Amino acid sequence: MSGHWGILVSDPLLQNQFTQVELRSLKTQFMSMRRENGRLIIGDLASKMSRLKVIGDNLNEEERASYIQDLYQNTDEEVDFELFLKVYLKLQTFASSRTGSTAKNSSAFLKAATTTLLHTISESEKSSYVAHINNYLGEDEFLKKYLPIDPSTNDLFEIAKDGVLLCKLINVAVPGTIDERAINTKRLLNPWERNENHTLCLNSAKAIGCTVVNIGTQDFIEGRRHLVLGLISQIIKIQLLADLNLRKTPQLVELVSDSKDMEELMSLSPEKILLRWMNFHLKKTCYKKIVTNFSSDVKDAEAYAHLLNVLAPEFTNPSTLVVKNPFERAKLVLEHADKMGCKRYLTARDIVEGSPNLNLAFVAHIFQHRNGLPTRTKQSSLLETLPDDNQDSREERAFCLWINSFGNSTYINNVIEDVRNGWVLLETLDKVSPGIVNWKIANKPPIKMPFKKVENCNQVVKIGKQLKFSLVNVAGNDIVQGYKKLILAYLWQLMRYNILQLLKNLRFHSHGKEITDVDILQWANSKVSSSRSQSRMDSFRDKSLSDGIFFLELLSSVQPRAVNWSLVTKGVTDQEKKMNATYIISIARKLGCSIFLLPEDITEVNQKMILTLTASVMYWFLKHPHEERIIGTSDSESGSQMETISNSTLDDSASDSSAEDNGNV
Repeated sequence: MSGHWGILVSDPLLQNQFTQVELRSLKTQFMSMRRENGRLIIGDLASKMSRLKVIGDNLNEEERASYIQDLYQNTDEEVDFELFLKVYLKLQTFASSRTGSTAKNSSAFLKAATTTLLHTISESEKSSYVAHINNYLGEDEFLKKYLPIDPSTNDLFEIAKDGVLLCKLINVAVPGTIDERAINTKRLLNPWERNENHTLCLNSAKAIGCTVVNIGTQDFIEGRRHLVLGLISQIIKIQLLADLNLRKTPQLVELVSDSKDMEELMSLSPEKILLRWMNFHLKKTCYKKIVTNFSSDVKDAEAYAHLLNVLAPEFTNPSTLVVKNPFERAKLVLEHADKMGCKRYLTARDIVEGSPNLNLAFVAHIFQHRNGLPTRTKQSSLLETLPDDNQDSREERAFCLWINSFGNSTYINNVIEDVRNGWVLLETLDKVSPGIVNWKIANKPPIKMPFKKVENCNQVVKIGKQLKFSLVNVAGNDIVQGYKKLILAYLWQLMRYNILQLLKNLRFHSHGKEITDVDILQWANSKVSSSRSQSRMDSFRDKSLSDGIFFLELLSSVQPRAVNWSLVTKGVTDQEKKMNATYIISIARKLGCSIFLLPEDITEVNQKMILTLTASVMYWFLKHPHEERIIGTSDSESGSQMETISNSTLDDSASDSSAEDNGNV
């Protein structure tokens, strides 16, 4: 059978881009489309390809038709299977990568690189990312002997094989994510040490918001270029978009006029904010269009020409807006950017071809370099409504990362706003408890009618009650209205249920009875005691845990070679406590624990996160045979949600949580 399908695709490049299962599925769809009218032409594809998941979900018919028209001028050309596959790949890459079109698609780039079927790589993107790496990591003590990387070669993928470069790149994007003391940096790493670096990289990438559901440690070892480049793309974009929020750039308040607009701005993804910023400046010019994406809307380079004239009028070249050829205009735009001191990230060809990733990177860098917003804002009073960066906001961040780690169709940025239509919650419920959602009565985004959102959220509440969540007097409309306390309480209980299910799978270790949080507490104390330590944890809110010593001893007891004790501090001062906490998190991730807590959660002894950490280490220990722990292998499936233990509790009594903390609403 496999040979039969292979013959149907004679192009070797196409053969390499699909699995046999994918080819069979697409062949069936193709035959069905062709049977409907007796033949299939280019002009039919915009409407008929709506039934293909990624394309139909993320592009409307007008967008599909416009994109296909740009690619193929003759709409009457008959489509054979190979041409069908080529159009599918191009549309799928466009749909997955484009940003700023809908809320559902607002962070599509975070998923695109790792979920697309297209196994070739963009040489332009590779060159751009290599230049970025050379610039930011060129002086790194360990990496400088390998840098600069030549973008015309595949050296990038060879250097990435030991995991060090990617770990360091994550720290460039979000400083302090990885304690570099935990990275194995010997010149020659053995397979276990290399695998530990890969595991640390993947779990840390998830912790900063990357989607890595389709990437495993073996992909780094085998140097699968499209997956490695996809992860690098996500990490770099997270770095470039880091300042696109009100906390980092309070001048963004200039984009709003009242508190209602302020709430909307706070709920937007970084890409949406970047688009709003761009359109804010374009309104000052004679440019009348609204830029809605970083692909088709900027291909003619006109928007760029106007934007740069506003931001850096001293470098304006009158020819830029006079020239008729988009490619020539794009070249003049890049000359303008060079004079401003902006790194290019793309070529004139990338602009006119509408490369969404590189155009996004280009605009983000312009924003970082010169955002054109006043340092003293007239809207300063609106900034007073910003929430404090307290424990609640840290937990919201953790919930957000946890939900995204499932690889749902919708990437969320704001855990309160983005779950209000119920769809993300239904997807997450289905991942935690497969088959529990009745998809026949679920309404898929975009949802314009409010009652459709209520229907989704009613099912969310119904399933919660089925799972024995505490949801007294809670209705679906409460979620639609965005009641923060209620939504956070629901998410907390969902996480709690998730960890229970994970540990129930290991109940054979406890002779048939369910594992409770008391068992976790006793297990942790037993492991530490067995290593002849005097440390003890009285509860998950035991203030003595703030120095981190107990968890370092716990990690050492489950994996003797995990902790380098010469790097551990006494944990007396606040700085020493934070150093230990950062080291703990990196060591746990290096073992294979998928956790989303921050060092402050350990130093402040947040009992929810403390339980999360302990349960995660216990889960890893029970999942790995004794021989593996002795050798030091930590090759857990980092992309598997069944091995993800996130911020969740088991039994409220032992964690000393209040009724409010545990979601009694």
